[in-house]
Amino acid sequence: MYRALVCMLAAALWLCAAEAQAFCGFYVGKADAALFNKASQVILVRDGDRTVISMLNDYQGKLDEFALVVPVPQVLQESQIHVGNRTLFDHIDAYSAPRLAEYYDDDPCRMERDKLGALNAAASPAMKKESKDQRARALGVGVEASYTVGEYDIVILSARESGGLETWLLENGYRIPKGASKALKPYIRQNMKFFVAKVDMKEQARTGLTYLRPLQFAFESEKFMLPLRLGMVNANGPQDLIAYVLTRSGRVESSNYRTVKVPANMDIPVHVRNDFGRFYRALFDRQADLQERRVVFTEYFWDMSWCDPCAADPLSPEELREAGAFWLDGTDDVEIAPGSGAARQPRRPSSAGTPPVMVTRLHVRYTPQTFPEDLMFQETGDRSNFQARYVLRHPWRGKPDACPEARLYFDGVAQRQEKEAQTLASLTGWDIGELRTRMDLKPVAKNEWWRRIWR
Repeated sequence: MYRALVCMLAAALWLCAAEAQAFCGFYVGKADAALFNKASQVILVRDGDRTVISMLNDYQGKLDEFALVVPVPQVLQESQIHVGNRTLFDHIDAYSAPRLAEYYDDDPCRMERDKLGALNAAASPAMKKESKDQRARALGVGVEASYTVGEYDIVILSARESGGLETWLLENGYRIPKGASKALKPYIRQNMKFFVAKVDMKEQARTGLTYLRPLQFAFESEKFMLPLRLGMVNANGPQDLIAYVLTRSGRVESSNYRTVKVPANMDIPVHVRNDFGRFYRALFDRQADLQERRVVFTEYFWDMSWCDPCAADPLSPEELREAGAFWLDGTDDVEIAPGSGAARQPRRPSSAGTPPVMVTRLHVRYTPQTFPEDLMFQETGDRSNFQARYVLRHPWRGKPDACPEARLYFDGVAQRQEKEAQTLASLTGWDIGELRTRMDLKPVAKNEWWRRIWR
């Protein structure tokens, strides 16, 4: 498996507020991209016709066999290519990941005694250049440019026909799957160029890193898209793509596939606290199957200057610029800040005077049959915040005979927990009987009308 080709060829407190989005409780966990074994991650920055793409290479194997081929709309200059910082992906993944939150029921007896409602406690939340021009011309391949950027040897190719391009790549040591010409053909018909990279082993050794750093490239194009089809050439099953799309104004959705939000903002049983990763993986598996793997799922949309609740701090302005948000420097020039390669502590940016950066987290599970076209996007006017959030409600630990209100409270808890079990079964496909046993649920009387007489 050459998983690099798949990439593209491929406890904090909540703020309490009056809005329905806000909720008082404790944030307790997140479901990040690592839950999905074949998940490629891409940061896509877009404004007007300007695009910056950062690709995290999850390649597993010998580094001298790494090959990355990405269709691009133009010949890229060396200054348009950059080796980025992997911590950007770790941070934006943590910030936008589906999250679990919990809170605790108040004492019904005290609430009655003091005539208080729910407490509102506010809390802060390149390749060595060889002389093979004649052979390349014979294959209809043009080497438009070549660079060494960090640990990557990079060439920009043009091609007249896909078979010649496939032969050139194989003859020049790129370990792409044989038979890739079929996937390359549509891009050649569109007169696109090909960004091709492999690892310079000496430069890689100098980095001292055991992983490949992300590649970033900036360009201008009317098309707002990600090429998925090449990533399916060597696929041995469904693959996942998680795209973090940064824009100035609104939520991003696919323009050629249906985009839906994952089920969210639901109460689930408290035992999920210790198994949140398995829960969310099961939830996404089920939703993808129900949609026959033909939709793009939205997992998060928010203004990155703040969060509520915060699964991680928002990216700093420096990190956002490094990711490619070129408008933050107040000029029209596309500029990617140099990466240091070292982790930095995240910090909360100030919103005062800072142009907005909106982040949309999209999750796609795809196969060649369900996603026959590349992903096309559009920025919408929707600015309604959304997050994949799931809530645990811990019952009060008192006794049913503590006060007259306590028994009625526990009747309500039993009904609530039955509903939580049903919700969990519906979201994941887990057996409702096994869930009831695990939760030690007693049968709930549907109409104990007499309780209302002698309460």
